[in-house]
Amino acid sequence: MIGGIFPIFNKQENVFASFEIEPPKADCKGFDLRAFRWTRTMMFAIDEINSDGRLLPNISLGYKILDSCASPSNVLRAALTLVSESEEKQSFSQCRPPPIAALVAESGSTQSLAVAGALGPFRVPVSYFSTCACLSDKSKYPTFFRTIPSDYHQAKALAFLVKRYGWTWIGALQSDNDYGRNGISAFTKEVEQHGVCIAFVGTILRTYPQSKILEVVEMIKQSTVKVILAFVPEGDLYPLMKEVVNQNITGIQWIASEAWVTADRPSTPEMFKYFGGTIGFVVRKMAMPKLEPVLKDISPYHDSQSSFVSDFWETIVSEQLKKVHFVDAFGEKVFFDENGDPPASYEVINWQLREGETPKAVCSEICPHGTRKAQIKGLPVCCFDCIPCADGTISNTTADCITCPEEFWSNDRKDSCIMKVTEFLSYTETMGIVLIAVSLFGACLTFSTMVVFICFRETPIVKANNSELSLLLLLSLIFCFLCPLTFIGEPTIWSCMLRHTAFGITFALCISCVLGKTIVVVTAFRATLPGNNVAGKFGPAQQRGIVYSCTAVQIVICILWLKITPPFPDKVFEQRNKKIILECNTGSDAAFYSVLGYIGLLAIICFALAFLARKLPDNFNEAKFITFSMLIFCAVWITFIPAYVSSPGKYTVAVEIFAILSSAFGLLLCIFMPKCYIILFKPETNTKKHVMGKSSKHTM
Repeated sequence: MIGGIFPIFNKQENVFASFEIEPPKADCKGFDLRAFRWTRTMMFAIDEINSDGRLLPNISLGYKILDSCASPSNVLRAALTLVSESEEKQSFSQCRPPPIAALVAESGSTQSLAVAGALGPFRVPVSYFSTCACLSDKSKYPTFFRTIPSDYHQAKALAFLVKRYGWTWIGALQSDNDYGRNGISAFTKEVEQHGVCIAFVGTILRTYPQSKILEVVEMIKQSTVKVILAFVPEGDLYPLMKEVVNQNITGIQWIASEAWVTADRPSTPEMFKYFGGTIGFVVRKMAMPKLEPVLKDISPYHDSQSSFVSDFWETIVSEQLKKVHFVDAFGEKVFFDENGDPPASYEVINWQLREGETPKAVCSEICPHGTRKAQIKGLPVCCFDCIPCADGTISNTTADCITCPEEFWSNDRKDSCIMKVTEFLSYTETMGIVLIAVSLFGACLTFSTMVVFICFRETPIVKANNSELSLLLLLSLIFCFLCPLTFIGEPTIWSCMLRHTAFGITFALCISCVLGKTIVVVTAFRATLPGNNVAGKFGPAQQRGIVYSCTAVQIVICILWLKITPPFPDKVFEQRNKKIILECNTGSDAAFYSVLGYIGLLAIICFALAFLARKLPDNFNEAKFITFSMLIFCAVWITFIPAYVSSPGKYTVAVEIFAILSSAFGLLLCIFMPKCYIILFKPETNTKKHVMGKSSKHTM
């Protein structure tokens, strides 16, 4: 015996109520022709099984059908009635199953939940037309089987549909029952994985007062969504559909669940203008030629005839239904999975009056290349502003800005990375040309001074200034002026090692010569004192020894520097700079500052000695000029350090060259220009008497 429960009479008047008859219960009103067709289909199926001896040989099935009036309480009452009734003249023990071994009930998920929950402990299978994914929970509903796919699959299919059309900003409607709530919940979980936002979720039900329906309609009108999913049975949606028509709400792309996508109402002339764009999935259907005349012959005034039951289903329990697996007459596989669900299969239904463009359903347009998403506070993730990417970042495939590789920079549109421009102080740019010109000018001026001193080497003023040290100092100054040439151009391994060591050694030689001249001045003054024999002990050999030994210390420092951590060409990448700075890395800052520090130490010693001898009581006053030169030298290199550290890119090299040239010009002009002036323009004062005299006010 198989039981069947169908909503033949509904609580509310139905559009399909073609026949008005007296309902069997007080709370039922209209006769539902469609539900009655379901009962006839069940009868037809059982008759077909009984007529085919290959399916159940020597066994006939019977049925008993009751009305539920589409009410959960009524369907539960009908189910308990079916499983508790006893056949006449049959005694039952506690171990024998009830006469109804299987129950077909029913079309609504809420009603099926009530039946499946109540009959689960009795191990009575429940199966029919409910799609709620919650019924697949075998811990709660161990005996529930269904012949229609679970909404779990429909939610996945609808989510795929939304993603396929690029809709990211949609609304949703759910019926106030298990079908609607569970369907929207499953759909939301699926679409959130694809970055889709649900703008609102409206809840409706056929028994809701008009005020609640109007609230949902107002929600739709106030929202910016153009696509709405309605996971609602047709009967629950109809009050809302009428209000949409009344308020002339158009331009909405509707997505329908299988419960109403093939309903007749949206296809009526009145409704089609507002719901003609509906799209959704429907369970696959097949033509059954033998069933057509049976359904066409339905009449509520004709009593259905059918033979009743054998005791076959009394011996069948739910475990055997799990073993069902066969191919039906249409080539379709029939079986139940571990959740009691059949294989999922849908067809797409698209209600369209004419072909047109797919509507857009987004809260914010896709960000153009070169911009990124910026979340708007208080709104879902699908609502955002597009702001330009920061310098050094681009966006051309995603909505986020990505950082360009280290050697690249973003273009002006911020949609592609371009190679950074390399920067170094070159020979061809204006600043490089100027520095080269000044450097060569200084070298030529120094060389000219050397020529003057060689030509006039026999004059008293040249002899009095120690011609050997003067020529060695001028030679070292020539190298100092030429040293900046190694700082200009693209850095290489050899140029980096040469520029720093050449600078350190030439300036050490230069200051060592100045130190030697300063000591000569001091000893010459001391030699005029009675009983002082210092001048005899400090001859040319001792002067050369001071120069070479002081220079040798710097050479040793440079050799150790080159041996341990030599300077090398380096690329400086800065994320806020669109250039690659080519520079010489010092290798060891300690070695670099040791070279500078040693030169500074020599300069301080020279300055101190010259300062003490600045007021000699005769015209031999070279100490004054050495004092000025060392003062300029120290001032230049003291200001050089902070300027060197803070200067960006190629300007660091320019600052270093400027310091070299400034200090070299300071030494040349302060020490040698006064003497050249006397030699060339005041030859009458270039006499031994004048040089050693105490009355003349001429200075050298």
